[in-house]
Amino acid sequence: MVPKVITKAQKVMVFGTFDILHAGHRSFLRNAKAYGKHLTVVIGRDLNVTKYKKKAPFQKEDKRLLHVKELSFVDEAILGRIDHNYEIIIKNIKPDVICLGYDQDDFGLREVIKRKFPKIKIFTLEAYKPELYKTSILRKDFEI
Repeated sequence: MVPKVITKAQKVMVFGTFDILHAGHRSFLRNAKAYGKHLTVVIGRDLNVTKYKKKAPFQKEDKRLLHVKELSFVDEAILGRIDHNYEIIIKNIKPDVICLGYDQDDFGLREVIKRKFPKIKIFTLEAYKPELYKTSILRKDFEI
């Protein structure tokens, strides 16, 4: 859901795995883009996805990065850091807004932002048909 009253920020950032890119991901990214003029998507590294989700991503990081880069409403897509250090990425990109998914574990991101980047606004976006478009559901169709 796009906010009713917000001055358009210059830079918006999102973090995610974006495994098996689906309509829910596209909706999330389109809605995040509505918060600003430039959308940067940080794609989780394979090593970190496996560590934190306890399951390797279905698609390798380079393929997930390529699929996100192909979306017309994404201005920039980059791979995250192996050390999972949000602070360095945020310092480099300097976003005005960070959007999180409705079910996204922020791994301490909110606390880092409150402490070190208090001017950055954080929004949690609503789900788009989560009963249909959720990677854990769709992934079952691809597994043997």
